[in-house]
Amino acid sequence: MNQLLAMRAFVRVVETGSFSRAADQLALPRSTVSKLITDLEKHLGIQLMHRTTRAVATTSDGLEYYSHATRLITELDSVDTAARGKKLKPGGHLRVDAPASFANCLLIPALPAFHREYPDITIALGISDRPVNIVGEGVDCVIRAGELDDMTMIGRTLVDLHYVTCAAPAYLERRGMPASPNDLQTNHVQAGYFFAATGKPEPLVFENGTHRHEVGDCEFSTNDGNGLKEMMLAGLGIGQHFRRIVQPYLDTGELVAVLEDWSRPAMQFHVLYPPNRHQNARLKVFIDWVIQTFREESSAH
Repeated sequence: MNQLLAMRAFVRVVETGSFSRAADQLALPRSTVSKLITDLEKHLGIQLMHRTTRAVATTSDGLEYYSHATRLITELDSVDTAARGKKLKPGGHLRVDAPASFANCLLIPALPAFHREYPDITIALGISDRPVNIVGEGVDCVIRAGELDDMTMIGRTLVDLHYVTCAAPAYLERRGMPASPNDLQTNHVQAGYFFAATGKPEPLVFENGTHRHEVGDCEFSTNDGNGLKEMMLAGLGIGQHFRRIVQPYLDTGELVAVLEDWSRPAMQFHVLYPPNRHQNARLKVFIDWVIQTFREESSAH
């Protein structure tokens, strides 16, 4: 039995809750993963997992062994990384997930610089506004917007993105300029965003000093940031988007800013990753790079 591989397989099954997902992430047959853990149990003389046809549950002995195994694997990976680091830059594969607009308009244009610095790191970028299961889907890190609600993950701040309220010239020619948030709500068509997981609409928010106004029930809405941008470009209605995303369209006149006396609180973006992966060299350099990149860009805007 390869005990180190068996320990890695056990840790991955615990984290994903599935032999199949663990096998996929380790690029091993499911039968091999199952045998590795069976052999590990025989070697230790304890039962690590309860198996049924539908579920896998870790025993109390298994949970105790898991805590020791993750620590040992992390330390071993750290030693290997330190030894390799004296000779070469980190390499390997990263699975990253990011919201659609952030990925397409901000992250992807910056990735060539990362590739030049770390040519041996490959990246699979999942693009979706849907919150992914980081561990269950084998994702190394995710970029997320808003408040952090997963306390099991390490979260580091990337950038604050500011909003702009805007519309296409064709829309404004038809309906005119809104004079106030109340006017927008009463006499105009709105394009907005809804959350895919809940279907809950996100209101347009307007603040001016102590005054706050929310406009809900948008006539057109989407659960994708790029879709919202396209709705506004198509002249469907007035909406709010991150200024960094739509600035090229404002510059060309394809979109026009409105109600500029009113603002919306900026949205904070973070990079999240599991705590037991912080010693992964390729993940560490990616996180350091993405934080530095958007910190510098933020200070430039």
